[in-house]
Amino acid sequence: MSESRQRPPFKGPRWIITLVVLVTVVVITAFIYPPRNSVACYMFSGPGCPLYQQFLFVPTRELTDTEAAAHVVMNEIMNLPQSKIFNPKIAFMFLTPGTLPFEPLWEMFLRGHENKYSIYVHASKKSPVHTSSYFAGRDIHSHKVAWGQISMVDAERRLLAHALVDPDNQHFVLLSDSCVPLFDFNYVYNHLIFANLSFIDCFEDPGPHGNGRYSQHMLPEVEKKDFRKGSQWFSMKRRHAIVVMADSLYYTKFKLYCRPNMEGRNCYADEHYFPTLFNMIDPDGIANWSVTHVDWSEGKWHPKLYNARDITPHLIRKIKSIQRAYHVTSDLKKVTTVKPCLWKGEQRPCYLFARKFNPETLDRLMYLFPNYTSSV
Repeated sequence: MSESRQRPPFKGPRWIITLVVLVTVVVITAFIYPPRNSVACYMFSGPGCPLYQQFLFVPTRELTDTEAAAHVVMNEIMNLPQSKIFNPKIAFMFLTPGTLPFEPLWEMFLRGHENKYSIYVHASKKSPVHTSSYFAGRDIHSHKVAWGQISMVDAERRLLAHALVDPDNQHFVLLSDSCVPLFDFNYVYNHLIFANLSFIDCFEDPGPHGNGRYSQHMLPEVEKKDFRKGSQWFSMKRRHAIVVMADSLYYTKFKLYCRPNMEGRNCYADEHYFPTLFNMIDPDGIANWSVTHVDWSEGKWHPKLYNARDITPHLIRKIKSIQRAYHVTSDLKKVTTVKPCLWKGEQRPCYLFARKFNPETLDRLMYLFPNYTSSV
């Protein structure tokens, strides 16, 4: 019988082994560091792909059931694909006690751009008498609003709810009866519609008029480290407006525990709800300053009121030339933070609107309007 032959040791070409190793390395690398928007992304779905770049809450503690449900809803809203609107519009939402004294000025601002904006008016005390056809029929169902109360936030949410009905409305601007535009319509439109941020004022104030208003009753959902302050005059993208309408968890905390004369504190929900909400859910999606200028230099409870004698080309140019946002803490240190107003990386004027203007300034503003809005 012939002896069984044993297989000789493998002496194949080394290039085959080398090739297998190289392919393995490439596959692993493509999974971990795929080129963005490449075929590798869709083949391997690695963490460097857009799929993994989606907005996502990263909780730092175990969430309550209510929080977990709220975060799921907000995640879904924030990750909705961007709608492609043929004719995006700005929703100008006026929060006023009654008649809007600057309707003629706003008509000058809006004229000729009828397909690029919508108007909504919330009159909290009495039905306004409109002097401009641009505002006629734009009143929404309104309720009384008390300064410093949650009813102010309710009115803002009510305006958002009505404005969101129109799918073409892509940016939402809250304005008061004493607000005026600083630039022409085209500049304002392009600045807001093509911005990649919502202009919501937001900063941390450790003083008595900031974190001193915080209540421990807001725990665990709202921690003191997340509590923020800012101007109520916001300008926000549609996605953020939908988040506001979907929120009940954080809104309820502010409704119950942020109000005047509570536990010896005066907490004003309209100054804290939006800044805190967006600081928690999308801090990188807001500018941290408002596009509406207000002069607090007098150090009073209410901002400076501009009268007719104050209205000069110099005043308007001065406001329009501001390119840095300032925040000052309310503690004894009076720490001032300064931030450049950047629009897609380009430094620009911070403010598109200004308040607080006395009705007597109307004629003077209308006289200056063609000149002061024509230049940046």
